[in-house]
Amino acid sequence: MKRELKSRPDRRGPLHPERTAQVLIGKIKAIPPVAVVLGSGFDELANRVVREAIIPYAELPGFPSTTVDGHQGIVIRTGFNQTGVLLLCGRAHYYEGHSMETITFPIRVLAAAGVKILLLTNAAGGILRTLRPGDFMAIQDHINFMGANPLRGTAEEPGGQFVDLTQTYDTELLNVLANSAREEKIKCRKGVYIAVSGPSYETPAEIRAFRRLGADAVGMSTVPEAIVARRCGLRVAGISFITNQAAGIGSQVISHGEVLREARIHSDNMARLITSFLRQLSSLPSLATAEAVRELAAIKI
Repeated sequence: MKRELKSRPDRRGPLHPERTAQVLIGKIKAIPPVAVVLGSGFDELANRVVREAIIPYAELPGFPSTTVDGHQGIVIRTGFNQTGVLLLCGRAHYYEGHSMETITFPIRVLAAAGVKILLLTNAAGGILRTLRPGDFMAIQDHINFMGANPLRGTAEEPGGQFVDLTQTYDTELLNVLANSAREEKIKCRKGVYIAVSGPSYETPAEIRAFRRLGADAVGMSTVPEAIVARRCGLRVAGISFITNQAAGIGSQVISHGEVLREARIHSDNMARLITSFLRQLSSLPSLATAEAVRELAAIKI
C-alpha cells in the first residue's frame, strides 16, 4: 500500500512550501528568476533599491521570524518590466532555536515559486590570515560543522536525501562574481566557508583546527540553505563579507555589534558588488535564451 507523503512536523505546525509559494506568487505576481538572501550587514542594499513590492515574512505561512539585528524579515521585489530580483532581507538561524527545516523553508518556497538562481550572502570571520575586515570572499566550497543536515529525514520527498554536493557553488556564477569584483575594483578572493552552529564565537583552538581542515572563513549560516537549494535544483552562488579576523588571529574583541559596524562602513562596496553580479548574469551563455534573465542587465539598484 502506497504511503501518503506528509510534511515533517515543526513546532508551529506542518510546513508546506508549495502553498506558501502560491501566497508569494499572489503577492508578487511575476516571480523573478533570481533571488538574493541578505545576511548580517547586507541589509543596507535593501535601503537602496526601488521597491516594487514588500512582503513581511509574517504574511508568508511558515516563514520564520527574524530576531537578530540586521535582519529585517521582509521580501522585496526590485527591478522593472517583467523581470527583476527577489531580496530576502534577513534569515533565521539555527542558533536561534529553529529546526533545520524551518531555517531552510524559505529556500524551498523560492524553488517552488520558480526561482532558478540563488545568491547567498553572509558576514564571516577571516581564518585565512590574508583575509582582512572589509574583504569579500566568493564561496568556492563549504564545510558543514553545524552538527546537523537539513536533508535528514526527507527520504520521502522528491529528490531523496542523497544529494551530490561535489559542485554546490556554481562555477559559472563564481566566475561572474570574480568578474564583478574586478570590474568594481573590490578585493574578493575565492575560498572555503565553514559553518558552525553558534551562537558563541569560536575559540582560538577551534580556529586553528578549522584552518587545518582547509577553511578560509567561518560563520553561522548559509550552508543549510545551499544544501537545500542544490536539492531543489537551484544554481547557487555565495559571498562572505569579512567583518573580523577569527579568534586568536586579531586582537579585537569579537561582537555582533562590531560585525554590523564593519558592514555599515563597507555597505557601498556590498551594494556595488551585488549589483554588478546581478547585471552580469545576463551575459552567461547558459542563460542567453532566457528572456527574463537577459533583462537583468537593465536592473536599477
